[in-house]
Amino acid sequence: MTSQTTLDKTGPGDGASPSDRAPGSGLRGHPWLTLLTVAVGVMMVALDGTIVAIANPAIQADLKASFADVQWITNGYFLALAVALITAGKLGDRFGHRQTFLIGVVGFAAASGAIGLSSSIAAVVTFRVFQGLFGALLMPAALGLLRATFPAEKLNMAIGIWGMVIGASTAGGPILGGVLVEHVNWQSVFFINVPVGVLALVLGVLILLDHRAENAPRSFDVLGIALLSAAMFCLVWALIKAPTWGWGDGLTWTFILASVVGFGLFAFWETKVKEPLIPLALFRSVPLSAGVVLMVLMAIAFMGGLFFVTFYLQNVHGMSPIDAGLHLLPLTGMMIVGSPLAGVLITKLGPRVPLAGGMASVAIAMFGMSTLETDTGSAVMSLWFALLGLGLAPVMVGATEVIVGNAPMELSGVAGGLQQAAMQIGGSLGTAVLGAVMASKVDGDLAGNWKDAGLPPLTPAQLDQASEAVQVGVPPVAKGTPPEIAAKIADVAHDTFISGMSLASLVAAGVAAFAVLVALLTKRGANAEAGAGVGHI
Repeated sequence: MTSQTTLDKTGPGDGASPSDRAPGSGLRGHPWLTLLTVAVGVMMVALDGTIVAIANPAIQADLKASFADVQWITNGYFLALAVALITAGKLGDRFGHRQTFLIGVVGFAAASGAIGLSSSIAAVVTFRVFQGLFGALLMPAALGLLRATFPAEKLNMAIGIWGMVIGASTAGGPILGGVLVEHVNWQSVFFINVPVGVLALVLGVLILLDHRAENAPRSFDVLGIALLSAAMFCLVWALIKAPTWGWGDGLTWTFILASVVGFGLFAFWETKVKEPLIPLALFRSVPLSAGVVLMVLMAIAFMGGLFFVTFYLQNVHGMSPIDAGLHLLPLTGMMIVGSPLAGVLITKLGPRVPLAGGMASVAIAMFGMSTLETDTGSAVMSLWFALLGLGLAPVMVGATEVIVGNAPMELSGVAGGLQQAAMQIGGSLGTAVLGAVMASKVDGDLAGNWKDAGLPPLTPAQLDQASEAVQVGVPPVAKGTPPEIAAKIADVAHDTFISGMSLASLVAAGVAAFAVLVALLTKRGANAEAGAGVGHI
């Protein structure tokens, strides 16, 4: 399905492909400058997903916050982002992606500044939720702008660079966060978004050109938005709280059941409303549906697996946050190098082979990470991290192209929201499920390992406390413990943690291996040409 665009009085109105524009036609709407602009914006959102983890201990100490409060600094952000992404994409389709992107940039930077000025943990969490909401406006709009600006033969390269920025920002967050917290203060982690936001706003006003399909939605599916938001909230909330409540707890399954009912009611309503939030016919496209599933599976393996690697580097190997971030540079570097190359490869071969090969590389890398030991050297770690980055690059690019390229032009924002929502849900699911695998393995092994080491027996309550510490690689050593006993406890804690991380990595490898089969269902976007001959509003 190919869409034309309506022309407004301020646009050039020539209907030419962006690639056909004369060099002297000005900055506005230039494809590569558009990519630069949206990259600056999405960099803030991706960076804030991981940079804050390094600042959390300093925030906790400065604001006298509880551990649960600090968890909500991250959870509030991801919850708001995941719930609002698809609705935000629809707003872009309705009102234009340029306007939505600029509002998202301004709101995100303002919320970041407000966090830096906050003097209470409640204010920090509140403004983190606003960050998530404005980030949700920004991310799908960025993809919508790329889809409408770039001709089909260059879209994969553009998405490759866009994916490179997200990957590098996500992986580089802990490094930058460590530098800022160590040498400035925790507030600087948030204040840094203000000048970046101003730069994105200035570039956006000067460069971005709005694009809107002629048959873009003209009304809002308010009930659909409410049902989808409620279902997404219940699902993500259950995933966030499951480690605390327990997977067998009634509350966990109440929220999971509520999410299933919510999604069912949403699907039913979408068949009745004139202009649905997500036309269900969209999922008749097997490649698009496969792309969404692939993004979820990739995020489960990547985000869930990487969650434990940071604890492994810092708590088992004793690295500082900065050193741990530097050890992840092979992962970041391969994503930076691999994403544009993946874009070229996908343009030539189509997405199927690169996607399947990428997920196979992820599976091998996660299997390799299951073999890590307490004394594994940096060279071996770097090998598996590099292979992981090499595998992730074509998946980030290819799955995005499959989802966005197989959606009609007038639904490019919704498609962008689907892509991002799939990644957020996959990340939450990976952390929750692999966390449960880790917890179960540690709970099952710790008592036996403790006894085999000849350590003094623990009461059930002490064993529970020790297990919680070991799950993140921290030896449960009480003050005043003799050095030789403390060394034995550290050995038991690290060995037990390694066994749990190994099992979690094997599960992640299995998920990635299954994703190889899903990748075989993908194909080049049937609607990718829609952006090639777009006129400008």
